[in-house]
Amino acid sequence: MLVFVKLGGSLITDKTQEQAFLADRMKGLAAAFGDALAARPDLRLVIGHGSGSFGHFAAHKYGTASGVRTVEQWRGFAEVARIARRLSQLVADSLGEAGLPAWPLSPSASAVCSDGEIDILAIEPIRAALTHGLIPLVHGDVALDSVRGGTIASTETVFLYLAPVLRPQRIFLFGEVDGVLDATGQVIRRISPSQLPELERLLGGSHGVDVTGGMESKVHDMLRLVQTVPGLRVHILSGLDPEQARIALIDPEAAPGTLITED
Repeated sequence: MLVFVKLGGSLITDKTQEQAFLADRMKGLAAAFGDALAARPDLRLVIGHGSGSFGHFAAHKYGTASGVRTVEQWRGFAEVARIARRLSQLVADSLGEAGLPAWPLSPSASAVCSDGEIDILAIEPIRAALTHGLIPLVHGDVALDSVRGGTIASTETVFLYLAPVLRPQRIFLFGEVDGVLDATGQVIRRISPSQLPELERLLGGSHGVDVTGGMESKVHDMLRLVQTVPGLRVHILSGLDPEQARIALIDPEAAPGTLITED
């Protein structure tokens, strides 16, 4: 079973402080993933993570998501890439220390976007990683853009490109909240495209600095995916409890949080 896992930037970093990596939290998640892989020999993972308090601070400073045109913005583009890669190495190190063969693959090395949407991204390294038992590790990153010059490609944007090609059965978006919440703070257990109009007014932004959008954009992106990839099921849930993450990967039907399906 192929599963995409996204670790939210707010989960693995303190988004209120620049470049603040939550090493102990990431260590617990890495151990949980290792346990799940041991329990499910058929499980294959593609792991992605947000930039959190690393890339988002720099991207906000230079306005990278909106476009890259001036000399200063291009210097900022390179800075954002460097800082995002720094976080990815910290995540890779945590996974490696838990015995997981993570291979960091920065999207900026090959991604070309058109007005924020990925047109080109190298798939073969990711295929090769999965074939040989490695875990491709991608992340929110800068990307060249034919309209904007340069932009930010979020992890969700990367997943939007990869999923129709690799066809995962599940996507887990682990964050700080228990799922998509309604007006009373209760978890909405299931979302399908037909429910979106009534949900839009309930969906808001994220805590801390975020240049790629909050829960609303995540739900929109995942609704697009479940309509594109037959049989795909997406879970939005908390990653604060590593045991909960372990159980979800071993038995997705037991996963708490919000489930997004085509119907």
